Amino acid sequence: MLKKRLIFTLLYKNGSFMLSRNFRLQRVGDIHWLFRNYHFETISSAIDELIVLNLDNDESRIPEFLSTLEEMVRHCMIPVAAGGQIRNLKTASALLAHGADKLVINTAFFEQPELITELVSCYGSQCIVASVDWKGGEQTTVFSHNATREQGLLSDHLQHLSELNAGEIYLNAIHRDGTGQGYDLNALNSVPASWKTPIIYAGGAGHSSHLSLALDHPMIDAAATANLFNFVAGGLRNARNELLSNGIPLAIFNKNPEII
Repeated sequence: MLKKRLIFTLLYKNGSFMLSRNFRLQRVGDIHWLFRNYHFETISSAIDELIVLNLDNDESRIPEFLSTLEEMVRHCMIPVAAGGQIRNLKTASALLAHGADKLVINTAFFEQPELITELVSCYGSQCIVASVDWKGGEQTTVFSHNATREQGLLSDHLQHLSELNAGEIYLNAIHRDGTGQGYDLNALNSVPASWKTPIIYAGGAGHSSHLSLALDHPMIDAAATANLFNFVAGGLRNARNELLSNGIPLAIFNKNPEII
């Protein structure tokens, strides 16, 4: 059986890490706060991957984000995906040079498909994670630009992502983002039965039971949480232990004696 993955997502803006609820941001703390509360020396035994998203709109602040990313990678010995402001090959290359293993991209899939083609050609599709923000309702709709611009049906966008050879899909529910009310799995109704691209599910996790429900679904390859407070301190490690106890097929890290 293929292993599932537990992913932690961090949101960064103006030098701080942010808490998001329905895409409204609240400052939490800087990188020193993050290291103090998440014990990055041991976080590699709690999660399979880390995603870090730069939400700054000011391109002049990209070097600051690159410096923060590099510092995080030095303390975190697991795969890291990074995104935000990827509008050209130069920024993408800089993210990879500063420690990212994958690139998380949203807007360019709508506005610069030629950039996606170039990135896939340079780095391979396995390096490209398509971030998809969606809302439910009568129809499942995709949004961009911080959930302010409607971009059509999710089913159509998934076909577009497949044609551009995205390596993974990060499905994030805008209406559940930061609520802690659990995942809305309705987006999976828009995924073709023949779909092969790995799906990361995000938006709504507030408890390990939510993670378990997502990871138990055959169409979901990884569950992501960005809830800073519910998973502070040892929360991520405890969640992983509980998931393993419930039979979720996660990797077992021998370096963590608490996971058996």
